[in-house]
Amino acid sequence: MKQIYSVCAFLIVNVSIAFAQVDLTVTIQNFLTNEYISDIDLILINKGLGLEKTQTTNSMGRTTFRGLQETEGYFVKTLESDRFIESVSGEIILRSNQNREINLFIFESRTINMDEVEITAYPSASINRTNAEVSFELKQKELLALPVEGRDITRALYRLPNVSQATGFYPEAPNVSINGANSLFTSYLIDGMDNNERFLGGQKFAMPSGFAQNISVLTNNFSAEYGNTANGIVNITTRSGSNQFSGEAFLIHRPGPALDGASEFLQRDLSGNFVKDGFKRYQAGAGFGGALKKDKTFYYVNFEHMTDIKDNLLNSPALGVNETVRGQNHFSYLSTKLDHNWSSKWRSSMRMNLGLVNIDRQGGGLSGGVAFPSAANQQDRNSFLLASRNIYVSEKFSAQTNVQFARFRWNYASPTAIDNPLVTVLAPTGETAAVLGHPGYQFDSHENTIQWQQKFAFYKGAHTLKTGIELISSGHQLYGGGVPQGSYTVQLNDEQLATVAALNLGANLSFTDIPADVEVLSYGVELRPNQFGKRQNIFSIYFEDQWSANDKLNLTLGLRYDYDNLSKGGGTNGDLNNLSPRLNFNYKLGSRSALRGGYGIFYDKVVYAIYSDALQQNTTDLDYQKQIAEFVKLGILPSDTDIERVTFDGNLTANPPNVTYLNGPIASSLQELRAGIFSNERRILNPNGYQNPYSHQLTVGYQHQVNQHTLFFVDFVHNRSFDLFRLVNLNAAAPFSIDPDNVRIQTPTIADENRPIPIVDGSSAIIRGEQLAGVARNVVMTESGGEAHYSAATFNLQKTRGNSNLAYRLNYTLSFLENNTEDINFRALDGNNFENEWGPSINDRRHIINAIGSWFPSENFSVTLAALLQSGQPVNRIPDASAGYRSIDPTDQMIYQTTDLNGDGSSFGDAYVGNSDRFPGEMRNSDRLPWSRTFDISMQYIVPLSVGRLAIRADIFNLFNTQNLSGYSNNATQSNQIQIGAAGSGIVRKNAGAPRQFQFGLNYRW
Repeated sequence: MKQIYSVCAFLIVNVSIAFAQVDLTVTIQNFLTNEYISDIDLILINKGLGLEKTQTTNSMGRTTFRGLQETEGYFVKTLESDRFIESVSGEIILRSNQNREINLFIFESRTINMDEVEITAYPSASINRTNAEVSFELKQKELLALPVEGRDITRALYRLPNVSQATGFYPEAPNVSINGANSLFTSYLIDGMDNNERFLGGQKFAMPSGFAQNISVLTNNFSAEYGNTANGIVNITTRSGSNQFSGEAFLIHRPGPALDGASEFLQRDLSGNFVKDGFKRYQAGAGFGGALKKDKTFYYVNFEHMTDIKDNLLNSPALGVNETVRGQNHFSYLSTKLDHNWSSKWRSSMRMNLGLVNIDRQGGGLSGGVAFPSAANQQDRNSFLLASRNIYVSEKFSAQTNVQFARFRWNYASPTAIDNPLVTVLAPTGETAAVLGHPGYQFDSHENTIQWQQKFAFYKGAHTLKTGIELISSGHQLYGGGVPQGSYTVQLNDEQLATVAALNLGANLSFTDIPADVEVLSYGVELRPNQFGKRQNIFSIYFEDQWSANDKLNLTLGLRYDYDNLSKGGGTNGDLNNLSPRLNFNYKLGSRSALRGGYGIFYDKVVYAIYSDALQQNTTDLDYQKQIAEFVKLGILPSDTDIERVTFDGNLTANPPNVTYLNGPIASSLQELRAGIFSNERRILNPNGYQNPYSHQLTVGYQHQVNQHTLFFVDFVHNRSFDLFRLVNLNAAAPFSIDPDNVRIQTPTIADENRPIPIVDGSSAIIRGEQLAGVARNVVMTESGGEAHYSAATFNLQKTRGNSNLAYRLNYTLSFLENNTEDINFRALDGNNFENEWGPSINDRRHIINAIGSWFPSENFSVTLAALLQSGQPVNRIPDASAGYRSIDPTDQMIYQTTDLNGDGSSFGDAYVGNSDRFPGEMRNSDRLPWSRTFDISMQYIVPLSVGRLAIRADIFNLFNTQNLSGYSNNATQSNQIQIGAAGSGIVRKNAGAPRQFQFGLNYRW
């Protein structure tokens, strides 16, 4: 408790002055002449906040209301005068860190026949007249109307332009790709503050829709205020309370196979993990807000919980076990927010988010498995955020201070019993009969982050000058590697097998039930069963001038600087030249049209996993250090390489011989075994450090407001990215070309002979006449050298409902993304020849068509249809091992059934990080999957009650039960994007998008 009080005190003491930088500029025009009208008194009203401000338009017909709270319910109106009649805007909703501009048309009373004019105040679609930011947003009402599985807001983001579902490289990988880029680098913000899991990427706290007032996606040309991403930004504005007590309570049920369409393929839950039989979902929550003191103190509280029920099959024929093992996933999210107005100029805000996510791996398998519940484990993704802001604003000056403490724990395989060893039990025939005791590895990451932002804004005439400074400091600690209690592989004899089976324990079998005299085939134990890590500090500063040059032209001139201390890597100097100019313009072509465009440089942060992997897969073994020194002498590493800085005592498993069951020696008694262990692959920190990846982005766009409720706009984007992360192999085998017309492969033995430091007998190297066993066949290092090119055109047509019974969003994106590195673990197919890796990105889509239409046949009934059509994703074509290949060695008459055609030993795992050779004659991603076509529908009926209203709702996903082999969010290792054979030779269906699924809900709002 003392620590919690200390954190709270720190947040409160350090936020004495702050400014939310949410401005609203209103321009008044004569409806008939389009003339800008000066000296008009405007009243800004928000009844929920008890707000009423009056300001007068300047010579350009505009005025700006500054430092507003990010919430809904704002209206602007003019008063009736001798010349003009009263005019009222539609509802205005403000999001965090927004400078919004609206036009309000007023009517001359002397020219208007009031019998002929109807003044309405429906929400309208309006163009951006302020800047060239390419952004898109979903307001809460729009979000609630969409068919969204489990109220997961990331599923709604696919409906926005330049956003697509990402193919990741592990099940839980972030599922949102912006401009086709790697989803690890999408930046997530809450109220403009950091919400990024900083080990790999994605959200710390998975914001539920009940606490989200607005979701905006900034895809290009955003303000210098934003940084640490060259990809894009997802910024969520949270809900606030008001003078009126209001809220919601809901129940959602997904019945699963009872109603869903049938599919022969596995499906994924919201965490990205596979599910199959017996999958059901139960979800409930409530949120409410109001005023503790009218016009002064407001609160909002939201809690949502979801439970998934899923069945696995435990099937061990050798032990006579065939049982269903039930598991449960639990997702709980609690959010609170408190706003207080100290005065008309000063406001305070506190926000707390707590997320508890537990993903069950209960044992068994989706179609059968031998992992018993004693070896069950859970994945925990737990987050805590506590943020504080105060707001101060005056006519000529404002300031903002943000402070946030965040904690994130990602325990990827938390054992049911942490002190258990791993025991793999083999039957007398050699088949695996049971896996007991421990999941077999550990990955327990702890991250504690403090973020501090100080921002200022100065208002002088037509200029808004903004400047700010930010520090994000994250302490990382990781428990990783093998099993600290040891891993046993044992084999039962016939008598022992019969004894264990006779226990008839079924799923309750434990490693303690295995006979003590069982034969131990192997034993291994982790030599580093403790935490290691590094503190990452990112310092940023920016300057920006938002200049209204005249009544038609707005210019934004900005400059940002970022420094990330992890860029030092294994050297002494970090990347110090990360200057980011941002230039954009917005030109009003008329009262209904605007032209916008701009250029900027955008830098990414250094993903901590790069640094952590270089520590974890490293060693200070003397033999290995001699190997690194030899790379220096060969000129492969720079002459000033400090071997002590680039090496580290990482995780390593020792395998002592002659161990009896459950009596294996512990790690502390085996440290001498760390020396002399040969490895297929190890890593080092880069002695040159890491350059932060960056992108040049150029945009131009046109906006046209067709009428009050209809908006058309088009944006053209071109991005060129450099210094992207990838892996280089310091001891790569010499490049080896394959003739597709006469395929002859290189065997691993030949490849080992052609390395800079040859590997002898597959287990050692001779360096300077000394034979060394503690070396690595492949010595891998992250470098910043990749490139990517992206071009896109996005066409959009939006219509708000207004007084009609129809609203819609239509957007079409034509794009192309090619690169020569795909991910932080991407390596070249042949040696380090990345020039041969150029090809379409794994997330490249040529065509994406999004259509959302909402129909309101009656006051209380609505139907929303959402269509998502996508051209096929790229396919990587890999060799056919069953075909059999001959060696280039004429004396070798063997037929090799392998996919490792160049013999470098890296043909393993995921084909999209360069770990698989490609079919002879094919380039990377040379083929395409078929188009994906998904139609989702939601139907909602409102029952008015004496207090509030009850919404009865049904959502149907994949309405026409289409089997989609492309387009859905999936893990590359199991997707259809890896195929055997030449391009055009057909598609083997290994996976598919979800079949038709049903979701039912009740929602009570008051």
